[in-house]
Amino acid sequence: MQATVGDHLLVHGRIVGQHDRVAEVIEVLGQKGSPPYRVRFEDGHESLMSPGPDCVVQHHEDTPR
Repeated sequence: MQATVGDHLLVHGRIVGQHDRVAEVIEVLGQKGSPPYRVRFEDGHESLMSPGPDCVVQHHEDTPR
């Protein structure tokens, strides 16, 4: 997985009834765009994240505005 600052991570819900969450990459801590990432969720919560298979990168040029 490769991401840059400004990309969005779409984290799919893992159980029935759990909604997808969107987080913006605010810092890339790995080498050459690799995880871990510091992210900010829509509710303002920030976290350090190493995304798993339930996550998709939406590159900032692909993200609708």
